[in-house]
Amino acid sequence: MSHPSSGAGFTNPADTTIRDILATPRTVAVVGCSPDPSRDSHQIASLLKARGHTIIPVNPHCQEVLGEQCFPSLRAVPTRIEMVDVFRRSQFVGPVAEESIAIGASILWLQLGVIDPVAAQRAHAAGLTVVMDRCPAIEYRRLF
Repeated sequence: MSHPSSGAGFTNPADTTIRDILATPRTVAVVGCSPDPSRDSHQIASLLKARGHTIIPVNPHCQEVLGEQCFPSLRAVPTRIEMVDVFRRSQFVGPVAEESIAIGASILWLQLGVIDPVAAQRAHAAGLTVVMDRCPAIEYRRLF
């Protein structure tokens, strides 16, 4: 069963796909990851790490988050990234989606409140699985 998201013409993947994304350990770049433990990006990165995912913080203003080296951009990351989890305002999603396509990511996850149907459709057309306007913590509670 698919659940429409807040973007016109965009539908999130089925629950089984979202469950698989979260259940399978992956290399996840967290774009906009904050070193501040009170920020959602920090908390979700910590949750994903605790669930077995390899976390790569992407933030040009940090050296390290959660004991992991921080990178200024997706292109600067020297290892393969499977999933890009975006904690940026909706108006900044387009370039992140383009960079996700360029590096060969397979999943683009836009956090709760992060909505860009055009970027989502572009990433989907390039072969990425796209989840938009969803929070992994909420999805873990709902699906597991």
